Amino acid sequence: MTNTSCLDELEMRVVHQDQTIEDLNAAITAQWKLIERLERQMARLAERVADSERSTGDAAPVDRPPPHY
Repeated sequence: MTNTSCLDELEMRVVHQDQTIEDLNAAITAQWKLIERLERQMARLAERVADSERSTGDAAPVDRPPPHY
């Protein structure tokens, strides 16, 4: 192998690795945005559940048999 062909091969590898790194970076960025959105959604749902539990805790219990009786 000559120095020129060896250098050409190394340059091609670098270009390919740069593209791979950019692709992986784009995938990680998209996943991070999704994770942040899901975390916000989970926080809102947890808040709604907590509000629901507080509101049902204040109500007087009803002493009725279940509907299947």
